[in-house]
Amino acid sequence: MIPSSAYRMTAIVEQLPSTVPFVGPETQERSRGRPFRARIGANESVFGPSPKAVAAMERAAAEAWKYCDPENYDLKQALAKHHGVAPDNIVVGEGIDGLFGYAVRLYVEPGVAVATSLGAYPTFNFHVHGFGGRLVTTPYVGDREDPESLLDLARRENARLVFLANPDNPMGSWWDGASIQRMIEQLPSSAVLCLDEAYGEFAPAGTAPPIDVSDPRVLRFRTFSKVHGLAGARVGYAIGEAGLIKCFDKIRNHFGVNRIAQAGALAALADQAHMADVVRRATQARDRIAAIARASGLVPLPSATNFVTIDCGRDGAFARRVLQALIARDIFIRMPGVAPLDRCIRVSAGTDADLDAFAETLPAALAAAAA
Repeated sequence: MIPSSAYRMTAIVEQLPSTVPFVGPETQERSRGRPFRARIGANESVFGPSPKAVAAMERAAAEAWKYCDPENYDLKQALAKHHGVAPDNIVVGEGIDGLFGYAVRLYVEPGVAVATSLGAYPTFNFHVHGFGGRLVTTPYVGDREDPESLLDLARRENARLVFLANPDNPMGSWWDGASIQRMIEQLPSSAVLCLDEAYGEFAPAGTAPPIDVSDPRVLRFRTFSKVHGLAGARVGYAIGEAGLIKCFDKIRNHFGVNRIAQAGALAALADQAHMADVVRRATQARDRIAAIARASGLVPLPSATNFVTIDCGRDGAFARRVLQALIARDIFIRMPGVAPLDRCIRVSAGTDADLDAFAETLPAALAAAAA
């Protein structure tokens, strides 16, 4: 085997493990030799995109010989109108994950501290490590990321970036907008809050604080992957102060959001009726997942997302056995990766058929895990 040093990579990259943040269901299906019965692990919207978005993407496919608009002009105009800000306050990128990478690249260099919660969304951490950042963490409190602990950590470690998801992945928990606003007001002047609001459309009213694009210490990240059902198209955006947003142009992939994806996102944003229907169906699915969990003696945690995190009542080893038993029975789910959060499994909102399959297999999976 050729040693990694033979590839003459940067010192940062040579020190990193050869890992990816997630192992996709397709990879698992290939290794298993058969498909899943229910794909309810990646927090995708199984209810699909707006038919209007599908039609727009079909039309755009005929012009796929053209490069996309590198300014994402039409989509930025529509997003600005939707959020009541100026187009200069919006940057569009290839999903939230891509925008996280750009944000980290703007602020992080070797040794720079970045504050997050232990067990929070791992792709953000993946980018921090990739740029040589020093990731510092604080535990969840009551299955929620804790703003006060994050602020204390940021001050103590002189963190340049602070990451918080509201609502949270992987726990589904959330804070009201007033609490997030207090955190923003207390943020050190030298720090920037990366506020991940990917699941915001599923949350109760008042979860998100008012958007203030005058504050260069806040970047708010949104996506078309969840409620709009366009996870495979890779479209996300960030909202922030105009000067800060302009800095993304220095480093972003200007052709990163393809023509078909731009057309689909634009049509999806315009179809608010479809979005409302997805929220309604996801809420119904959450209620049913919770009922299925309770019927097996498990505790579903409150959720403001399109998934439910279920406390399996024991430790991480037991929850992993439950997860593996469900996968063996062709049900794709995921789980938090860090204790004590890893006592849980996480189940995405699914169709009636998906949840029928989950309800059918969960008791046997629990029995197998206990044995």
